[in-house]
Amino acid sequence: MQNFDVIIVGAGAAGLMCALTAGQRGQRVLLLEHNARAGNKILISGGGRCNFTNLDISPECYLSNNPHFFKSALKRYTQWDFIALLEKHDVAYQEKKLGQLFCSQSAKDVLNMLLEECRQADVSLRTSCEVKDVMTLQNGQFLLSTNKGEFTAASLVIASGGLSLPTKGATGFGYDIARQFGHTVLPQSAGLVPFTFTDQINQVTKRLSGVSIPVEVSFRGQNFQENILFTHRGLSGPAILQISSYWQPGELIYINLMPHITDSKYFLELKEQNPQRTLSQVLNNQETELPKRLVAELEQLFWPEKAAESMQSFSNSELLAIAEQLQNWALKPAGTEGYRTAEVTLGGVDTNQLSSKTMGSQLQAGLFFIGEVVDVSGHLGGYNFQWAWSSGVAAGQCV
Repeated sequence: MQNFDVIIVGAGAAGLMCALTAGQRGQRVLLLEHNARAGNKILISGGGRCNFTNLDISPECYLSNNPHFFKSALKRYTQWDFIALLEKHDVAYQEKKLGQLFCSQSAKDVLNMLLEECRQADVSLRTSCEVKDVMTLQNGQFLLSTNKGEFTAASLVIASGGLSLPTKGATGFGYDIARQFGHTVLPQSAGLVPFTFTDQINQVTKRLSGVSIPVEVSFRGQNFQENILFTHRGLSGPAILQISSYWQPGELIYINLMPHITDSKYFLELKEQNPQRTLSQVLNNQETELPKRLVAELEQLFWPEKAAESMQSFSNSELLAIAEQLQNWALKPAGTEGYRTAEVTLGGVDTNQLSSKTMGSQLQAGLFFIGEVVDVSGHLGGYNFQWAWSSGVAAGQCV
C-alpha cells in the first residue's frame, strides 16, 4: 500500500491541471487514469487542434443549476493565465471566430505541456488503472483499491468527467462516488449534441446532407447565430450544438434561414424586381445565401402548389407568410444523438454541496469534485476547457 497526500481520479483536462497545481505546492500527488493514456478528450478536441479557451469568458456562457457557483474559480484562474502557461512552453496558438483559441499545430502540444508540468512537479501518473473501491479509514484518509494495488491519501479529487463520448472512456464513476458520500447528483443529459428527426424533416436532412449555411437558431430566448449542418441523421453544426444544451424534449426550435435580411418588405421588393421569375429562381442568389439544393427542399415544404408560377402570381400576403416561414422555421427534434457524439454532459454533482472557492465537498472532508462531473457546462468554443483549467486549479491550491 502506497500513501500520497492527494489522489486524483481522472487524467483529463481538469485532473492534469489539478495535479500539476498541487504538485507545485509540494504535495505528493498520485494521478490515476483508467484509459491507456492521459488526455484522450484533449487530443480529439477542436478537430485535433484543441479549442483550449476563449478570449471572452463570461458567466452568460455557462449553464448550471446555480448560476453563481462557477464565477469564483473562473475569476481566479482566467483564460489569460492559461494563455501565459502556453506561452511559457512556446505553444503556438491562433484565434478563430468568436474569440476561440486553437493550437496552431496539434492538441498534442497542450497535452504534452500539461504532462511536462506534472513531471516537473513530481506527479505520479498511473494509466490503465481502474479504481474498484473507495472507502475512508478511521484516520480520515481515503483508501482506493485498484487493479494496480491499494493507495491512500488525505485528499481525493474526482476528475473523472461525465458521460459524453463513451468510446473515449467516459463512465459514470464520478457520479457513483458522489452518491456514495451522500452528494446529490442532478439528472444528466447530453449537451452540445446534434439533433435527430423522425418525420418528414428526417428525409429532408438526408437529402441535404453536407449542406452548411449561416443561420440564427432560437429556443426560449436563447439565440445563436452560426452555421448549421444538414446530415444524414439530422441537424448539426455550431448553432445546433449550442442550442441543444438549452432544448427540452418535445419542444420546438426556430431557425432563421436568412438572419442578415431584416426588412420585412424584402420579398415584396423581389417581386417588383423579378415579376416573371419563380420564387425559387429569385432565392437562388448571392444575397439570400441559400444553396440551390436547400431552396428546392424549401419549395416543396412551403410553396409546392406555386412552384412553377412566377413571382407576380404571389399575393403580398402570401410572400410575407413565406418570408415568416423562412425566417422562423419551426422544427421539433425527435431527440439528440446522445452521449455518443455529445461534447459535454449537462447536470452532475450538485454545486450547492460544494465550496465554490475550493471545489471541496461540504459533506465529506478531503473530497473534491472538478471539471465535467460537476453541474457546470459551458458553451461551444473553449468554455468547457476553461472550466476544467479553473476548477482544477481551485482544487489544486487547496488539497
